[in-house]
Amino acid sequence: MVIKVSEGKLEEFLEKSKDWSRLKTSLPGVFVLKLPQYRNSPPRLAVELNPVDENGKPTKRRGLILRSSRELEEFKKLFDYEKLSKLLSMLDSVNPKVEAKRRGKEEPVLEL
Repeated sequence: MVIKVSEGKLEEFLEKSKDWSRLKTSLPGVFVLKLPQYRNSPPRLAVELNPVDENGKPTKRRGLILRSSRELEEFKKLFDYEKLSKLLSMLDSVNPKVEAKRRGKEEPVLEL
């Protein structure tokens, strides 16, 4: 099922979905996530970036959560560090290899 994105659909998802519910989008690896109320902060929506497998399912339990455009810009700067790629390559060679588990369940897709 494909749902056209609109503020109304997002508001409905915020109001009616359970905490930590994940809504798949038409962009592979990009999800809308409902965050629960926390202290003085009301429930709100965020974007979760999470790599997907060949079936479009997230490969991690929880991905990178972005709560605002400002956070996206901050992470873009971090990803631009030249030495980050080198550090991760070194970690790849040191860490043991792990295979991802597969899950299966059909879910609605939010078209962007």
